[in-house]
Amino acid sequence: MVRLLIIVAVLLAATGVGLIAERNRGRFFTKRNFEPTVTESEIRSTFGKSATVLQFSSAFCAPCRAARATIENVVPQFPGITHVELDAEANLELVRKLKVAQTPTTIFLDPQGVEVGRAVGAPKKSQLVAVLEKF
Repeated sequence: MVRLLIIVAVLLAATGVGLIAERNRGRFFTKRNFEPTVTESEIRSTFGKSATVLQFSSAFCAPCRAARATIENVVPQFPGITHVELDAEANLELVRKLKVAQTPTTIFLDPQGVEVGRAVGAPKKSQLVAVLEKF
């Protein structure tokens, strides 16, 4: 009986954690520490005049393709914002520096390369538009 209660408790806890993680997937999180995070040489591109949308992807990641399509569809509507996509495996040093734990991860940079927020998972179009309107 005790084993059954332990199994049920573990399953309930795992379900709760999974539901919370799924709810947060693709949501925009604001960064609170405003230190310079990346340089143009690290991303091998120039920063946008208003902002840069830095996307980390991997080759066999289906959500990465969905995130790319959404970002490429939305970013051109915002002059001064640049989209840069990097392969996470080919940029492991930068992945470690920015603490990218999964792909896709989309990091929003101000014109000086300071991280001001990020989305883990594929952001929805409405979420992305709401974030980019702030720049």
